[in-house]
Amino acid sequence: MTLNLVAQRPACSQVLLNEKARGENEVGAIERTSDAGNTNPRPSLQRYEKSIKPLMEQACFDCHSGDSVEGNFRADQLDPDLVDGEDIAWWLEVYSALSKGEMPPPESSELTDSQRTLMVDWLSTEIQTAEQLRRASGNHSSFRRLTRYEYNHALQDLLGVPWTFAGDLPAEASEDDAFENNAESLHMSVKQVETYHQLALEALRRVTVRGDRPPEIHWAIPMKEAFERETKRLDRDVESIKKKFEDMPDKLAEQIERLNEKFQSPADRSHYLDLSTGLRAEVKWSYRKAIYAFKHSDTYRPMPEPGSHFAVVQPGSRQALTVELGDRLPDEGTMRVRIRASRAEDAGQRVPSLQLHFGFQATDQGRSIKRLSQQDVSIKAPFGEPEIYQWDIPLSEIEHRNTYRGEFKLGAQPNPSEYIRFTNSTVRQDGRETGSDAILIDHVEIVAPVYDEWPPRSHRSVFIESENSHDESTYAREIISDFMSRAWRRTPTTRDIDRKLHLFQRLRSSSDDFQEAIVEVLATILTSPKFLYVLPGEQDASQDPQTDQLSQNEVATRLSLFFWCSLPDETLLQLASAGQLTDHDVLRRQAERMLADPRAARFAKHFVGQWLRMQPLEYLNPTRGDDGLDLALLESMKREPIELFADMLRRDSSVLDLIDSDYLVVNERLGKHYGIPGIEGNHFCRVNLPAGRNRGGLLTQAGLLTMNSDGEDSHPVKRGVWLLTNLLNDPPPPPPPAVPEIDLTDPKIAKMTLKERIEDHRNQAACMSCHQKIDPWGIAFENYDALGRWRDQINGKVVDATSDLPNEDRLDGMQGLKQHLLQKRQDQFVKATVEKMASFALGRQLDFGDRAEIRQIAGRVRESGDGLKTMVMCLVTSELFQTK
Repeated sequence: MTLNLVAQRPACSQVLLNEKARGENEVGAIERTSDAGNTNPRPSLQRYEKSIKPLMEQACFDCHSGDSVEGNFRADQLDPDLVDGEDIAWWLEVYSALSKGEMPPPESSELTDSQRTLMVDWLSTEIQTAEQLRRASGNHSSFRRLTRYEYNHALQDLLGVPWTFAGDLPAEASEDDAFENNAESLHMSVKQVETYHQLALEALRRVTVRGDRPPEIHWAIPMKEAFERETKRLDRDVESIKKKFEDMPDKLAEQIERLNEKFQSPADRSHYLDLSTGLRAEVKWSYRKAIYAFKHSDTYRPMPEPGSHFAVVQPGSRQALTVELGDRLPDEGTMRVRIRASRAEDAGQRVPSLQLHFGFQATDQGRSIKRLSQQDVSIKAPFGEPEIYQWDIPLSEIEHRNTYRGEFKLGAQPNPSEYIRFTNSTVRQDGRETGSDAILIDHVEIVAPVYDEWPPRSHRSVFIESENSHDESTYAREIISDFMSRAWRRTPTTRDIDRKLHLFQRLRSSSDDFQEAIVEVLATILTSPKFLYVLPGEQDASQDPQTDQLSQNEVATRLSLFFWCSLPDETLLQLASAGQLTDHDVLRRQAERMLADPRAARFAKHFVGQWLRMQPLEYLNPTRGDDGLDLALLESMKREPIELFADMLRRDSSVLDLIDSDYLVVNERLGKHYGIPGIEGNHFCRVNLPAGRNRGGLLTQAGLLTMNSDGEDSHPVKRGVWLLTNLLNDPPPPPPPAVPEIDLTDPKIAKMTLKERIEDHRNQAACMSCHQKIDPWGIAFENYDALGRWRDQINGKVVDATSDLPNEDRLDGMQGLKQHLLQKRQDQFVKATVEKMASFALGRQLDFGDRAEIRQIAGRVRESGDGLKTMVMCLVTSELFQTK
């Protein structure tokens, strides 16, 4: 069985840092004494020996004692002391099995109803006693380092730019049942400290600038010029063919006809179009050693009035418009890309969308291409009334650049050129003419590096404006004090500032570069535990030194890490300083404010992705073809659970909608995959679910079904384990060692349906105890294939998705599964969701002592109508959230 045993928190000495966190208050354990006057509840050991143990001998020991051990569980060796004993996790399993009627098996008659009730009542009382005492003696610490993503977001907010700063940090090594921010897995090594210091230096150098504003480089590309390039290329090709086949007139005519066909590109493919003559030329880029790179200019050329020449960009990644820029694109600053575009003349109601990509091809052996635009741009301008659409791309954020720039000339090999590419990302619909979804582009502009102000805001967030900027020592103190207070989330002491100022003076004495000396000092601030760690705060004046209550600053930090995965802002810190973050009304208002902030998207992304264990989707490779896992579908699969959660959070929808709902939050690509018409565009929106579509909630989302498949077909065991572990927080026991695989080479097994194979596998003695808990849940998913598509048949046989739970409840496919969860498992699901959210919010795994508080939060959620935002508010205002 999987046990949620209380793990030991690592001591501070395990963290290899030069500077130790100060001011941590240890919470003393509450001693349990045997004094006669002690009123603490005690375990009922005598009652166990007299009344409970005989019943266990009668009902449990036959299968769970001595040499007869099923499920790797010895009931005869359980310590009945749930307070001080080591078997609390096993007793919770016993309680769960007894209360659900799963054990002893329903077909047996070892226990009468009154005997079962007696055992459940005794266990319930003992569990409550243990909860109370273990909670009182708990010694949780809020001490942990920031996760990789928290570190990245903290730097983004501190420095004021949405860039990636943590790319060189390793992924977090979290436990299977824990979140990445679990304090017990967030260790630090000496090498990591060195990495953090280097990352801090690089970040500070990236966001600060030197000298005068760099000159801009301009590309202005009218599609008339691109069209004429193609016609000239055709003329050159014709002349070449004439010389080559001048003595073969038949062959010459054939070749010229082929070229003319190429010039008159099919209307359903991307092409250049001269609207005045109707002439077309194909839009096709190929590796040509940059001979078609467009020329740049040092001056801006105003965009001319719209003419008759267009690039007609059809839907599909292989229909893109490529604009080659040569090798002059800089490394820093912003690349601003502007196009003038409209919809097609015969456009329907659907609004097409555009993506921006960047790439290069240095040799004829391979290429690099990367999507630059985070969101697709909807082209809404009607035909004849084009509008300007713009992208601003930080050049330093482009992950891969052509390393041959500056080493080879254009036209040489390797090729140093780079290009941008416009892709019509509109979803192709079966039976629809693609021309109506085309996008017409008549002009493209690229400018780089663009700085709307100089020095940029990111620079001024470090080198703050001051009337003392002419006085190095005073100015350095001001910079250090301002940066330290924002990075460390508290007012720095004079001693802290003096130490860093002394470091600056030492660096400055050996360097004539003021800016670099400051950057070096600020990098040490970002490498301090006071930035990298969630440290215990100093006790508030009104705070009982013996309490495990969080300080005001700790509450501010917990709120910001929960909702924004980042540092608290000035508002939170001011409220903390005023001692107002223990007021529930203030907490609710702050939670509302923070959830309305765009940074709250981080909460949905990181909580949902980790809660639902969506990491396997990152390892899937997209395939080509409408019936496969194309890139657009895979990206949509990844976003669907997060978008659903975010939509429900905004509306305070019932958390039970995660089990089943009469709506979906999808885009057009997912709508096509699900066979639901009428959804247009790549943006996600809530749509009413047509009757009989077998969708709704999390259970039928394509991405979650796909990651719990084997790549070829469904996988009932994976799907069952995933549901039990993540949605019900009731993980099945781990498999015993050396479990044999299903032998598909056996002709008898090969003829079986998947359900029959699983039943045959389950009948093996070593497998039965685990699979009887897992398989019924997973079999209910059998109407969904490896990509989450609905199916009625498998290999010509009608799908049998019925199954029986251990307590003999029948699940009739997905609808039966949903009905069972909504009718008999509502409380369990709400409580499980609270547990998952609380673990994420606290940055630690829950333990036995948290159970009573979790029940209270779940109870308040249920009484208030099960709203998802209500759940968040109940958690934030709970004692659990405000204690260690």
